[in-house]
Amino acid sequence: RTLAGQGHQVFVEVTPHPVLMGAMNDTLEEVALDSASMPAAVCGTLRRDDGGAQRLLTSLAEAFVSGVAVDWTSVLPSTDPVRLPTYAFQHERYWPRAAAPALGGDAVSLGLGAVGHPLLGAAVELAGGAGLVCTGRLSVRTHPWLADHVVGGAVLLPGTGFVEMVVRAGDQVGCGLLEELTLQAPLVLPADGSGVQVQVVLADVDEDGRRTVEVFSRPDAADAQQGWVQHASGVVAPAEGTAVAEEDFAVWPPRDATVVDVTGIYEAGAGASYGYGPAFQGLRAVWRRGEDLFAEVALPEDVAADAG
Repeated sequence: RTLAGQGHQVFVEVTPHPVLMGAMNDTLEEVALDSASMPAAVCGTLRRDDGGAQRLLTSLAEAFVSGVAVDWTSVLPSTDPVRLPTYAFQHERYWPRAAAPALGGDAVSLGLGAVGHPLLGAAVELAGGAGLVCTGRLSVRTHPWLADHVVGGAVLLPGTGFVEMVVRAGDQVGCGLLEELTLQAPLVLPADGSGVQVQVVLADVDEDGRRTVEVFSRPDAADAQQGWVQHASGVVAPAEGTAVAEEDFAVWPPRDATVVDVTGIYEAGAGASYGYGPAFQGLRAVWRRGEDLFAEVALPEDVAADAG
């Protein structure tokens, strides 16, 4: 009580194990209540079964956060202090504010439907029942993983990319089954990162509920005379009632299937001008049963974290 009355605020019990800290805390709390002063800090040094240097440093840190001036050079190298970041909510912005987007900068304000797909961004239903057009823009800058699909030295949209776009466009009109797709010309993506405009055109529904589909593209900088290049054509149909051979996946690997050796498949492909980068090296295992092929495919870890 006397020491606290003289203004001492920190009390350290130097013992192998704290014995007096409880009583000291009780006494100092009473003094603080009587004098309306701040409660003092009480620290120890060592503890029973915990009497090493680590415990002493921990106690020293407890005293430090209570306001005791500690000479850390005895235990830390004499280097420049670490500069901690400023408080998270006490910051100023120095970046210029982005201008408000111009009216019509999004699909809805342009009278289009938002598709929300990585390869297709908008869709418009043509008036008079003439069909549906889905549009998108592709480039190795906006879709960097496409740069991992190189054939003959050129970056090509893979065949599965056409399948994905056609199936997504078919979903827009309730035709989620791809019955037929013929690729007619490769879609080359410029290596400089410039974009390619893409259109997936669905015709009006026929009497069987099917629709023909075509895929076109042209460069961003194309003039009116260059026109569109057709890359694929096919047929989509309603997916209701489609039979799925679920028994093939009840047991894995599939029954009565023979393992296909895929060792060195990407090295062999490189020798045939197929330069598949990490994003396209996901084949893990293959089995064959008659005319059917079964495969395990997984994104490599170094690209999986960036996949949507």
